Amino acid sequence: MRNLTKIGGAAAIAAALTLTACGGGGTPTGPETAQGQGTGSDLSKLISINEKPAADLEPGGKVTLPLGNIGPDFNGFSNNGNSADNSALQIPMNPAAVNSGGIGGCWKVDFVGKATPNKDFCESVESKVVDGKQTVTIKVNDKATYNDGTPIDVKAFQNTWNILKSPDAGYDIVSSGAYEFVESVEAGSSDKEVIVKTTQPVYPLDALFFGLIHPAVNTPELFNEGFNGELHPEWMAGPFKLDQYDTAAKTVTLVPNDKWWGTKPVLANVVFRQLETSAQIAAFKNGEIDAMSANTISLYKQLEGTKDSEVRRGQRLFAGGMNINAKKITDVAVRKAMFAAVDRDALRKVRFNGLNWEEPSSGSMMLLPFSEYYQDNYPVKETGPDAAKKVLTDAGYKANAAGVMEKDGMPAAFKISNFGDDPTTLAFTQTLQKQLQAGGMDVGIDQRASADFGKVMGARDFDVSVSGYTVGPDATDAVKQYYDSKTDLNGLGDAELDKKIADLASIEDNAERNKAAMDVEKEHMSKYFSMGVVMNGPQISFVRTGLANYGPSLFQSLSQVPDWSTLGWIKK
Repeated sequence: MRNLTKIGGAAAIAAALTLTACGGGGTPTGPETAQGQGTGSDLSKLISINEKPAADLEPGGKVTLPLGNIGPDFNGFSNNGNSADNSALQIPMNPAAVNSGGIGGCWKVDFVGKATPNKDFCESVESKVVDGKQTVTIKVNDKATYNDGTPIDVKAFQNTWNILKSPDAGYDIVSSGAYEFVESVEAGSSDKEVIVKTTQPVYPLDALFFGLIHPAVNTPELFNEGFNGELHPEWMAGPFKLDQYDTAAKTVTLVPNDKWWGTKPVLANVVFRQLETSAQIAAFKNGEIDAMSANTISLYKQLEGTKDSEVRRGQRLFAGGMNINAKKITDVAVRKAMFAAVDRDALRKVRFNGLNWEEPSSGSMMLLPFSEYYQDNYPVKETGPDAAKKVLTDAGYKANAAGVMEKDGMPAAFKISNFGDDPTTLAFTQTLQKQLQAGGMDVGIDQRASADFGKVMGARDFDVSVSGYTVGPDATDAVKQYYDSKTDLNGLGDAELDKKIADLASIEDNAERNKAAMDVEKEHMSKYFSMGVVMNGPQISFVRTGLANYGPSLFQSLSQVPDWSTLGWIKK
């Protein structure tokens, strides 16, 4: 399944079976027992990276990692480019813009989700609130410069605000986030001091400028179309730079960036390869790639015992399972019946079969069960085939001769899009199909290649997809992205919910603000039924022995590299 990643403040879409770079060990009966954690638990149990200081690593060397899809749209701020794979690809080249869960623009996040200024770009970020108005003063690193020589200064901040502040300006943005509350962005004592004023206080502060857009990207045409097949390395800034993008071989090669002013990376080369799941298995066994995810038992069994490899295991920052396109399935009664027909526990058993993984029932798209702010917002309590049929019957549907519920001659019919060739993922999709069919719906399967994921999701060319989104430590950004009528990709929502979302952004207390966000999700789910959360899941990575500072990293990195400057090989 796929996941959407947080890029520039937005959660990114991802397949349910993540193909984002991650990495035989194990036992004949599958991985060691592990479980999703609840509130107040020890989150260190969910991190496994083989942490080593740079001094213990061999200078130079190459790491090769797989991706499910590369491109075609490389603008991570746009709906077409907002994917976990795109984020994983670009974070080593462009932390100025791309947030892979742990770093982006002015901010970096630690394992447990605490944000502090990223001094490579923003040396300090200070906020004052006077008479209900907020002033944020940002001191930009004097050395911070894009690859084309353009200074990272007030112009980049102004451009980011101008593009992201409204979905009505023609830019195909994922979400306006907190930018709609920004009143002005101006230079202070110099262009490297940025003064931001808001119409209402904005919390958390890292909702602003978690990713910056180069000043040259300043028209809707360029923003929406200019990154199709084009990475634009000249508009990036980071420890690595693009060496080659080979569209025929489906590879992207990176080398250290001689213009980078921050900590120099250990590695001499990074290679990303676009590979279907089955091809990843062969590539890992043959030593062609250095890590891959094994988040299903079929993958785990095929990789188990691979020479010079080890297993690293933790929590995957993902929520999803049943992503409904309400512009295709327009009747809310059908969507509600889908929620009622689903047996989430049975689906998780299929998905996690053999992985020795248990987790609390997932009931939020925005937070994981271990969050102190989490609450189960799943909107249907009575579930099963009869419950689903009752929803449809109450809405005026009747069973036709084939047993499919229909209304005014129109059957409740749709297809589930399944991506990739992993048998466990297909079994999950088939189980979901049978559950929905038992609830009186005519359901087919639309099989797609992993490489098509970004294109299909960006174009909204699906009825239901087995996919979801990356999950952050705070629900404030996500509640707007998913449930505000102006930014929800389904166009669902209403003025009352939109006002609640706008108001909660000004609540300074983290617990109070997140509670308000979770209450909005609960109300939206029970009205509109579009985000069918089923699971979170483990991150199980097979990694080449000797690779340091790589693996499940919680909030510090969704792509399993907590710090690209220290990724490398242990000295022999």
